[in-house]
Amino acid sequence: MSALPDLFAGFEERRIETGDASIFLRAGGSGPPLLLLHGYPQTHVCWHKVAPELARQFRLVIPDLRGYGASKGPRGDVEHTAYSKRAMANDCLAVMRALGHQRFLVAGHDRGGRVAYRMALDHPHAVRALVPIDIVPTAEQWRRMNADGAFKSYHWLFLAQPHPMPETLISKDPIYYAEYNLKSWAKPRDLSPFSAEAMQHYRALLQSPDSVHAVCEDYRAGFTVDRALDEADLAAGRKITCPSFILWASDYLNTKVATPLDIWRAWCSDVTGAAVVSGHFIAEENPKDALAALLPFLFANRDAK
Repeated sequence: MSALPDLFAGFEERRIETGDASIFLRAGGSGPPLLLLHGYPQTHVCWHKVAPELARQFRLVIPDLRGYGASKGPRGDVEHTAYSKRAMANDCLAVMRALGHQRFLVAGHDRGGRVAYRMALDHPHAVRALVPIDIVPTAEQWRRMNADGAFKSYHWLFLAQPHPMPETLISKDPIYYAEYNLKSWAKPRDLSPFSAEAMQHYRALLQSPDSVHAVCEDYRAGFTVDRALDEADLAAGRKITCPSFILWASDYLNTKVATPLDIWRAWCSDVTGAAVVSGHFIAEENPKDALAALLPFLFANRDAK
């Protein structure tokens, strides 16, 4: 990470081996443990604007997901299980246990939100409280995808195409592709919400062939194993039992049919939520309102049983 800017002054750098992955993380602050998980096309640095305030009250653990940023992951497998949200959740659980945290709060944006809710389903004893940010469950995303949704979320279909088609196309101009997506999903439709230092990290992500492969495998898993696991849980009536707070952006998710909170009520036993005026990248586009929405829930559940 030395070649890229440090956006977490005073935080520790750690690397933890989890079996077939090597997870890089930043840790800092004091208080109950709070795991923060990033999404696509980003890395752990997406939390840098809200981390200083959160670190006043919580012990933050901020990793790169396997294959993203400075974390390493395996090559994809035929069944795409290596980049399933179950595998990524198991990485996170191993990381937290290695750091001495048996129970913790977790907030995840985008792909990180999918890892977070899978962890809450698979390991309910570990997750005190859950915050999925600007997503609906993977099975719901696929089930509800219409023509407008497919157009807006084209990357779900593109990145899930068989290897090596998306990897090959992205590699032709990775910086253009990274910037195109960031602009497309930000409220002002430009790069103004992102600091110059964070952009160095995001541009670097898709310049790494291994990371591009990991990203594609992440989405291939979303189309296959992740969707199947969600459908099985839904069919079995299995719900997320910890307190959950759904945070979504006013300018991103399609709410024509239902709000994200309406959808999550079928998946959670105890759920509330709120919208923030923002594009998809809430923690960077509107950190003040993101914190105002998150902190009351996190404080109320910092010692949840």
